[in-house]
Amino acid sequence: MKNTRRLIGAGLALAFFAGAAGMAQAQDFPDKAVDYVIPFGPGGESDISARLQQPYFKQMFGEDLVVSYKPGGGGAVGWSQLNSYNGDGYTIMGINLPHIVIQPAQKDVGYTTDDIVGIYWFHYTPDAIVVPADSDFKTLQDLIDYAKENPGQVTFSGSGKGTANHLASVRFDDMAGIKTTYVPFKGTGAAVTAMLGDQVKAEWGYTTVGAQQGDKVRMLAVAMDERHPSFPDVPTFKELGYDIVGGAYRGIAVPKSTPEELRQKWSDMIGEINADPKFQKQMLDGGFALMDVPYKDVPAFMKAREDEYVKAGKSAGILK
Repeated sequence: MKNTRRLIGAGLALAFFAGAAGMAQAQDFPDKAVDYVIPFGPGGESDISARLQQPYFKQMFGEDLVVSYKPGGGGAVGWSQLNSYNGDGYTIMGINLPHIVIQPAQKDVGYTTDDIVGIYWFHYTPDAIVVPADSDFKTLQDLIDYAKENPGQVTFSGSGKGTANHLASVRFDDMAGIKTTYVPFKGTGAAVTAMLGDQVKAEWGYTTVGAQQGDKVRMLAVAMDERHPSFPDVPTFKELGYDIVGGAYRGIAVPKSTPEELRQKWSDMIGEINADPKFQKQMLDGGFALMDVPYKDVPAFMKAREDEYVKAGKSAGILK
């Protein structure tokens, strides 16, 4: 009995000191540069987001946020290696939705959705229907009317299969009672080129396309709760009667071995950056939509997204 008590006491002491050490580590964190791994190549929206966060991290927390890249497999190469990194808080990785739900649901990609420890979702790129400025489709209703009269003849470019664009197109067709043709391209840039080159009639793109292309394009609707501040004349799908809100979500994850105290510390730090008015303006000017899903709310957020994406993926024929 005495030995049992001693073992229990020793275990409690170890747990106490481990917890105290974790809290002390979090209080002093960071005290050196942090590696911010982007699982895509440079120049994309994930990279742009990280580059916007960099100077604010330095200003607020006194250390460098060093961006590096581990591209491949649409992000899968990086995410499959996330948990091999040291969980000391000095390596974080960008994460994207619907990627981390759809990819492992389709096949073995080296990781599962549950392997990803998200600590904050900070923004999304809202889905948008975009047409060339000289398109005959002046409004979303124009496009819907044409699609009803000409089933399958409205062609959309989009950034690949199983992406936010693709899933949004499936949901919209179902809600509007129309049949359109979605043509996947390798990335948003190629989808924009196809739309501007009249290879398709429209694009399932993002609000960032409107920000980047300016007068060359017209957005017919955006997938937000309220109109985007940078595009006050563009209606939301919701106000036009279609409950579509979402797009390509971006957040940050840490290795599973990262202590709870450091997970919470990272959540607090990213939230602080997201709350900065200058940072918010830069994000909005770029066409992004800010959001705040801190560590404690990530499980519920992910459950809702998983249910949504699996349903849409099955409708799109990309999931069984």
